[in-house]
Amino acid sequence: MVTAAVALVSAQSSTNVETLQLRPNFWMIAGAGANVAVQVGVDGVVVVDSGTAATAPAILAEIQKITKQPIRYVINTSADEDHVGGNQVLSKAGETLLGTRVTGLPGGGTSYFGSDILPASILAVEAVLKRMSDATAQRPAYPAAAWPTETFEFGRKNMFLNGEGIEVVHQPSAHSDGDSIVFFRKSDVIVAGDIVDAERFPAIDVARGGSIQGELDALNRLTALAIPSVPIAAREEGTLVIPGHGHVFDQFDVVNYRDMLTIIRDRVRDMIAAGMTLDQVKAAGPAKGYAGRYGAQTGPNSTNSLIEAIYRSLSKGKL
Repeated sequence: MVTAAVALVSAQSSTNVETLQLRPNFWMIAGAGANVAVQVGVDGVVVVDSGTAATAPAILAEIQKITKQPIRYVINTSADEDHVGGNQVLSKAGETLLGTRVTGLPGGGTSYFGSDILPASILAVEAVLKRMSDATAQRPAYPAAAWPTETFEFGRKNMFLNGEGIEVVHQPSAHSDGDSIVFFRKSDVIVAGDIVDAERFPAIDVARGGSIQGELDALNRLTALAIPSVPIAAREEGTLVIPGHGHVFDQFDVVNYRDMLTIIRDRVRDMIAAGMTLDQVKAAGPAKGYAGRYGAQTGPNSTNSLIEAIYRSLSKGKL
């Protein structure tokens, strides 16, 4: 676990938001729902995930303490509310690299969202835009100003900002069908979103395209991208991995998280092969040894939710 690599920039406020400096030009804001990553340089600010709507003003205030540079990009790692809830606030506070004034609007106007400044771009995979723009029985669609303005569907989206290459890599069928990891090459930081949760089991949402194999594929990708702090492991250097929630991981932490899920997956697979029903599998406790640390009693990250997601993934042939 990475501990010495971070420096506390601001103490916890009444909103329980705190900012940790991970690299000379890289910060993580915790306590905003999902972890929020902030890269700063001569081109401006790149933000990965935007927290909840309720914490967006506090996140913006923390960014403005770090730098006076404008926000240029907001990148979403998924469509979950605690990753996209602050999109509108952060985007409107920023300014796109593509220009500062919008022309040719209906009626000959040049304003956008009530100003002459074109907001910061919001980047995500296409599935995030689809989910944010669709209303459901559980919630209405997000405001249009919160939707991604740049999307891609497969593979990766690359850019070069603030002196380093940034790769946004789609991870299909992991925690959902809209997951991405964001790799900052020079900073050697990977933002993993909810593919990794340092505090809980991953919430694999089969109904939204998630699967246990997609989750393991994503963790294998993270393991391959991240470099461990060897041969001098005591320095706690190497690649930093920012999970969707909880403390910063290193490559060894990701390996342990992947191996844990692989063991649980294999146990469930063996039980299915033995003809056990879902209820029988849950009762048998295939997450024994891990539920005490990562399990919860209720919610999408609960032990039962994980077992059910694995069972349904395997039953659909998503081995």
